[in-house]
Amino acid sequence: MSEQYLGLPIAPADTAFGLMAEYDADQHPNKVSLIAGAYRDEDGQPWVLPSVKEAKAILSQNQTHEYLGIAGSPALIHLAQNLTFGSEITTKLDKSIASIQTVSGTGANHMAAHFLAQHLRPKRVFIPSPTWINHKTIWASVGAPIEEYPYYSADTQGVDLEGMLSVFETTAEERDVVILQACAHNPTGVDLTREQWARVAEVTKRKKLHVVFDSAYQGFATGDVDGDAWSIRYFVEELILNGQPDHPGLCVAQSFSKNFGLYGERVGALHLVVPRHLAAQGARSELLALARAEYSNPPRFGASIVETVLGNEELKGQWLKDLDTMSSRIKSMRRELRRRLESKGTPGDWSFLESQIGMFSYTALSREQVTRLREEFHIYLLPSGRVSICGLNGENVEYVASAFREVIGSG
Repeated sequence: MSEQYLGLPIAPADTAFGLMAEYDADQHPNKVSLIAGAYRDEDGQPWVLPSVKEAKAILSQNQTHEYLGIAGSPALIHLAQNLTFGSEITTKLDKSIASIQTVSGTGANHMAAHFLAQHLRPKRVFIPSPTWINHKTIWASVGAPIEEYPYYSADTQGVDLEGMLSVFETTAEERDVVILQACAHNPTGVDLTREQWARVAEVTKRKKLHVVFDSAYQGFATGDVDGDAWSIRYFVEELILNGQPDHPGLCVAQSFSKNFGLYGERVGALHLVVPRHLAAQGARSELLALARAEYSNPPRFGASIVETVLGNEELKGQWLKDLDTMSSRIKSMRRELRRRLESKGTPGDWSFLESQIGMFSYTALSREQVTRLREEFHIYLLPSGRVSICGLNGENVEYVASAFREVIGSG
């Protein structure tokens, strides 16, 4: 028997999950978790959306546990396309789009990476700095050469658009891949304006770069499902519907974890859009082959919940209200944390807390300050200073603001 693998070093533990385990073991009565990307209600508890509760009640009457097809639920795929692109664009794309159900957004990103590494073979994959930590892990797993491009400017606490465009102009080559987050950028909470999106689209169109959109927060970011999908729809119009025939296309990795609260059900979809003169059936067949080898069939139950909600006008209306509930609470917590930090005279400009979008905020706290928060105050956040706003509520926001003031004021 080969012993080549027996001496492998132990891989470092995932930072976020390691901290969550440490938080769970902490017995301090005032401990606060600002780590996980999962919504919590005002009592700090997981929240099952009312629309999801109603869908589950309907499904319990006749739900089976049979296999789905390799591509997943046809009804879910159709509804996911319409949610992402809008029904008008979906109709225009017709046979130029190949979609499969995936194991949530992570699975969609991985399937995109696996497919493009095999069939597009980019010289480089451009990943924003910073970004969701799994982007780099996923693309590294398929052997793709990775290069980071600047996304966030610490000086302006906004998007480093000029740095971003400069890398695309000077380094990117035709058929290279560019990873973009559609909305509620993780970890910074800083999104491009529509004018900035247009400039990025112009470069990716002219240089024939393949864009992969990571869409994990549609509707959850602002409560507006169409507004949160604007960047995707604009790029499809510019790069595909009005683009050059030889443009390599784009992908969307879609997750239903955040906007339906279905974290553990692993519901997602991958949409591959090719130039209009090409049919996507060949690409779809290759995606099915990859899915068959990877997991064979995607999960059924969570997909049934999503298609039940989106396929029923009354339930969809409730879902839109649920999105407003979640996004509004996050906005109110951003406002409250800013107010309390400013009222305590905490050094720095805290207005960014309200200009950022979604569940995450990039606080610019140093690693030393983050360590002090954990060790002295039992407040847990990532070493980068990323805070999950969902962990704040009326009971702990004062305690968190006071702890921030303490470590910043003396740090």
